[in-house]
Amino acid sequence: MTFDIDKLRVKPGSKVNLAKIDADGTPQWQDKGGVTNKEDGKQRVVELNDRLEALQELLYAEGKHRVLVVLQAMDAGGKDGTIRHVFDGVNPSGVRAPAFKKPTTRELSRDYLWRVHQQVPGDGELVIFNRSHYEDVLVVRVLDLVDKKRWAKRYQHIVNFEQMLVDEGTTIVKIYLHISKEEQKERLQARLDEPTKNWKFEPGDLDMRERWEDFMEAFEGALEGTSTKDAPWFVVPANRKWYRNVAVLEIMVQTLEELNMKFPAAHPDIASIIIPD
Repeated sequence: MTFDIDKLRVKPGSKVNLAKIDADGTPQWQDKGGVTNKEDGKQRVVELNDRLEALQELLYAEGKHRVLVVLQAMDAGGKDGTIRHVFDGVNPSGVRAPAFKKPTTRELSRDYLWRVHQQVPGDGELVIFNRSHYEDVLVVRVLDLVDKKRWAKRYQHIVNFEQMLVDEGTTIVKIYLHISKEEQKERLQARLDEPTKNWKFEPGDLDMRERWEDFMEAFEGALEGTSTKDAPWFVVPANRKWYRNVAVLEIMVQTLEELNMKFPAAHPDIASIIIPD
């Protein structure tokens, strides 16, 4: 089955209406009769995991490319689960997953991109941002932490920042995990009902949930204002976790394959080298 990741890509300059994107959908994953095949999807995840593992090993060995993945979603949107399941098996020596939580006093005393720039990937690294600099046009916007005149300028700041990273050799993939309000309710309830998930529940999540429509508007603004040819956004329907994993893996594998990476040349005398007893 051919999976066209461009169908999930936000085209530069296009309008985004998240209400019209079915968070429960499984685009490009139906058989000829229009039936969604979950088991085949899970098997595809296993295959793609193996391929991603090999590509990441190649990325690390070659040491020429830098890859930055930005994950954004509403609370309980599946960012942690995506990192666990999609990047299962990759070499931890070449992968980092910094999480951008509430800024510290030290971070707040500097520009909002300062803490982010320190975490971008170096040569051979794959870095996954669990939340990111986009919090400064999402939470900051919705909660009125700075005035509109200030946060509205940040879209262009971010575009320029990401373009600089690209120009200096970083491949950027930005993924918005799109869940419905109903699905979020079920996942938040599970954090209350399941003892092993209690630690994940924060009362503040309910305050954010009350601002759902404001957040959808903020996400639409971010997607529309910062999806570029060199640093695109992908909107992945994420109510069904297996499909989310398939889609994110397809995006990652196809992106890494486009880098045309090669293992470094072997030592010229490797064929004649004998390991002593």
